[in-house]
Amino acid sequence: MEIQTLSVPAAIRARRTTRHFRPDPLAPELIDELLDLAVQAPSAWNMQDRSIVVVTSESGRQALSKAAFGQPQPLEAPVVLVFVADPTAWQDSNADIAELAGRNGAWNAEFEAMFHSRNEFHSLRERGLLRENAVKNAMIAATYVMLAATSVGLSSAPMNGWDPDLIKQAIGIGDRDDLAIAVLVAVGYSDATPPHPGRRPRERAVFTEQYPVFPCAPTLPAAAGN
Repeated sequence: MEIQTLSVPAAIRARRTTRHFRPDPLAPELIDELLDLAVQAPSAWNMQDRSIVVVTSESGRQALSKAAFGQPQPLEAPVVLVFVADPTAWQDSNADIAELAGRNGAWNAEFEAMFHSRNEFHSLRERGLLRENAVKNAMIAATYVMLAATSVGLSSAPMNGWDPDLIKQAIGIGDRDDLAIAVLVAVGYSDATPPHPGRRPRERAVFTEQYPVFPCAPTLPAAAGN
């Protein structure tokens, strides 16, 4: 199967969140392409402290829908990707990460030594930010998936609003308090082309050098003179 793709800018502009999906199955080649692109996403220190659980079975998708308070996307979409963040991944040796980076010429000896020191992760632990760091990395990978899906003619829906304990049970990690659920992404073919809801002007969200004190404050009329 030859996969036709959009450019990255075109995929960004075309992506829409899909509420309802057609029941059409996805070709294995498309799923493989999405996953290959997802694992290319960057992560802090290339720690790759995120995993993706691919749920395609009817029973698995039903469990995810129940965990998401009855949202229909997992029931309708043929594939749901569950992004799992691992805040403890840095505690492993991760020798393969350093070895591959060195072999590819991406890291020099000094950088590899910094990687093995784990100083940044010790600092994150002291500040209680390990979970946040891992979830951020998982969300980057989820964004890659959504844009990749659009680029190959698929639709997606990032899903919030679910019980993390029930999501964990649905994917077999109910006893893993060390792991966190970052997001669910339903993938398939949309039953319609959703209209673009629009975005605020760039000036409302992009600033130079410093964040303004009142970025969204309305302009008030000048006070009347005495």
